[in-house]
Amino acid sequence: MAFPNAVMVHTPVHASWLNQVEIYFSVAQRKVVSPNDFTDLAQDGDRLRAFEDRYNATAQPFQWKFTTSDLDDLLARLDRHTADQQEESSFRLTA
Repeated sequence: MAFPNAVMVHTPVHASWLNQVEIYFSVAQRKVVSPNDFTDLAQDGDRLRAFEDRYNATAQPFQWKFTTSDLDDLLARLDRHTADQQEESSFRLTA
């Protein structure tokens, strides 16, 4: 093994850098581009740059509060839900 002390860590999908960029562009789409009332591209660019400055000035770091016990609880609920669904399906098949 090339890195015997390496530990695989799965990060939350919604916290990936790619998703953070998608969130930013989603906000820009809703708050800047949606009124689509620009007379030219320069006006569009000016509004996007002003939005970027305002967004950067007001953005706050995200505080992750989802703990491992929260994950355990979620997985247990999903297991119960799946078991209930399977039980319901088998009941319908026998009825």
